[in-house]
Amino acid sequence: MTAALPILGRPVRFALVGCGRIAANHFEALRQHAGRAELVAVCDNRPEALAAAEARTGARGYASLEALLATDGSGTAADIVVLATPSGLHPRQAMRVAQSGRHVLSEKPMATKWDEGMQMVRACREAGVKLFVVKQNRLNPTMQLLKRAIDAGRFGQIYMTTVNVFWTRPQSYYDDAPWRGRWDMDGGAFLNQASHYVDMVDWLVGPVDNVHAYTATLARDIEAEDTGVMSMRLRRNGLASINVTMLTHGRNYEGSITILGERGTVRVGGVAVNQIQTWQFDTPHPDDEKVADASYATPSVYGFGHPLYYANVIDTLRGEAQAQVDGYGGLRSLEVIIAGYRSARDGARVGLPLVF
Repeated sequence: MTAALPILGRPVRFALVGCGRIAANHFEALRQHAGRAELVAVCDNRPEALAAAEARTGARGYASLEALLATDGSGTAADIVVLATPSGLHPRQAMRVAQSGRHVLSEKPMATKWDEGMQMVRACREAGVKLFVVKQNRLNPTMQLLKRAIDAGRFGQIYMTTVNVFWTRPQSYYDDAPWRGRWDMDGGAFLNQASHYVDMVDWLVGPVDNVHAYTATLARDIEAEDTGVMSMRLRRNGLASINVTMLTHGRNYEGSITILGERGTVRVGGVAVNQIQTWQFDTPHPDDEKVADASYATPSVYGFGHPLYYANVIDTLRGEAQAQVDGYGGLRSLEVIIAGYRSARDGARVGLPLVF
């Protein structure tokens, strides 16, 4: 089958592969778009996880991606397949989905290796299907307000951007799923937990020109890092840094971004950039009245951006919008992270774009 565009006159049909930790956010997002979207299939090679997803959603279950993709075009076949599987599986799964003629929606990070991320993009382009990469934090009201301030030039020259991701992931988190913390399947704190925050820097103040990073595995029994620092020179002459650890005591402590500019200072903090804590500019603007309403409480570090992201995916497949984060957008943050890993490995500054 080939998923023709635009999809009109019926809901967009989704299938989800990987019924683990993040799948609940996707189920809820699709529930909120009932009428325009339909979850027709779920897939997992773990029988208990698959049974739970079937019971929750009422969608048909498949024990393998191959079985799911073998579904014929009788009206129940998915138009788009969501990959909520371990990150190291995304590239080859995305290529299989693309070859079947279906569109692809990949959770972050889209891949754990730079060349495999490019292969994903190439395979989807050659198959004529869309590739979406989830970057839901961009759609949080706090981030949307900050983005508008930057685009309006309210900061003047931006001198420094600092991001902190201070969360906790106990050893039990890694032990519960042995793929976590592995270089080939997951990466470490930068590639997994802080992936959205690296994207945030590139999206707001990038592009990044070069990177210098240190990583360390200080307290967790994993291959990759549980702690790291990354310094970046931006092509617009500012500097940026990202400080990440999964070792805070007892709870997730902070997910923040601070931007210091010629004519303004903003800090968005909380546990997941959900609270505007400082908003100061030299010139008033109507958006200043929206600051108090932009902050929100969140029970987890995931926030509430998935339904908003799905709205754009559905609109794009219906021919009513352009993808906010496609495969090329996903590659940008992956490139910065891989540059950071190379820097930490080699003890050297790494320039972008990456060269092989």
